[in-house]
Amino acid sequence: MLNPRHIEELIKLINSSPYYQLLSMVMEDIGTGYSVISLDMESKHLSPYQAIQGGVYSSLIDAAAYWAVYPELDPESGLITLDVTVHHLASVKSGKITVKGRRIKVGRTICLAEAAIESQEGRILAQGSSKLLVTDGLQTIDQLAALANTTLPPKFIAEP
Repeated sequence: MLNPRHIEELIKLINSSPYYQLLSMVMEDIGTGYSVISLDMESKHLSPYQAIQGGVYSSLIDAAAYWAVYPELDPESGLITLDVTVHHLASVKSGKITVKGRRIKVGRTICLAEAAIESQEGRILAQGSSKLLVTDGLQTIDQLAALANTTLPPKFIAEP
């Protein structure tokens, strides 16, 4: 069973990462088979046409898909994104947007996840999927924690 303390500390670690801070992405929740990330739109997210830059959608979908798969991995395994497909359905200029990632399949070497981005009014803005490579000992969560000079509680705990 997933250790709630691990998830709590992991979310803090993710939210302190430079890329999340650059885009103002906020990891809200991670659980078995899902993740939730939010972003409050700012002028830095806009293209010269004053609509959201497509790369923001891509980053959100990639991140949400990745973290939706993470809880089911062995602690010594990591993930590398192989590809991301993003379908831009609508634009947004302001407000809070939320992306929900969902694990589709976790395999021994390849995983598949999808994500959808919604406006604060519930309108679907983008949908996409990500194919991820499971690595053995490469880009593990312990390596991520070490880069931040910290450690995380164990990922799994015994069922009560």
